[in-house]
Amino acid sequence: MLLFGLLIPAPQTLAKEYHWGFTKAKDGNPPDAGAEFERLLREYGAFYRGNPEKKVIYLTFDNGFEAGHTEQILDTLKKEKVKATFFLTGHYLTSASDIVKRIVKEGHTIGNHSDKHPNMARLTREGMLKEWQNFDKKLKEITGIERTYYVRPPEGVFSTELLEVGNEHGYTHIFWSIAFRDWDTDQKKGAEYAYNELVKQLHPGAIILMHTVAEHNADALPDFIKEAKRQGYTFGTLDELVFDYLVDEMFWGEAS
Repeated sequence: MLLFGLLIPAPQTLAKEYHWGFTKAKDGNPPDAGAEFERLLREYGAFYRGNPEKKVIYLTFDNGFEAGHTEQILDTLKKEKVKATFFLTGHYLTSASDIVKRIVKEGHTIGNHSDKHPNMARLTREGMLKEWQNFDKKLKEITGIERTYYVRPPEGVFSTELLEVGNEHGYTHIFWSIAFRDWDTDQKKGAEYAYNELVKQLHPGAIILMHTVAEHNADALPDFIKEAKRQGYTFGTLDELVFDYLVDEMFWGEAS
C-alpha cells in the first residue's frame, strides 16, 4: 500500500490459531474433541487417539527441562517392559544429553517438541520448519538419529498452516486424549492425584500426555501401568498407531 508516497508492504495475515482441547473421557468412553478438530486432524493426518475399539494405549511424555524425575520414569518403563515417546525441546537435548542417550538406548521414541518452544502458529512457514530442523540437527549430533517424524506443538497451539508444513516435510502431529494439570512444579499433589486422573480418563486408544517435571507422575506411573494391564490394556508405540490407522484405511476405507 502507499503511505505518504512510500510503498509499504502489507502486514502478513496470520492463519487462524487453534488451542488443542477436548471434553475429557469418562467411564471408558473416548473424549470429544468436537467436529472441527476431528475434521482438521483427519484432513492433515494428525492424531489425538487411536482406535476406540482396541484396548491399546500410548504413553507420551513432554520434556522441556530436567527436574530429576525422568530416570525414575525410565526405570519404571524398563521394569514393566513398556515403550513410550518422549517429546523433547532443543534445550532438553543439550542440557540432559545423557538421559536423551538412555531414552534412545532403551528403545523409546524421540518426538520433536520444537527447538525453542515458541508459539508455532505465529511463525512463518520458514520459521516453523526451522524449529523442527534445528531440533533434528541437535538430535543427530547427540544420538546419531537422522531426524524425527512425530511433532507436538508447544502448549497445543497450532494452525492449519502448521499442520500443512508438517505434512510437506514428513512430520506427523501427535496431540493427546488424556491430560491433566501436572506441569506446575510448585504444586506437589502426590502420586494419588496423578493416578486417579489417569485411571478416571482411561479409554481404548488413549494417547496419554504427562510431563516429566512432575514428581507425582513418576511416583504414580508404576501403579497406573499395573492397573491398566489389569483392565486388559496393552501399551503401543506411535509407529504401531500410525500403521494400524493405515491398515484400517486400506481395508475398510475409514480409520477410527
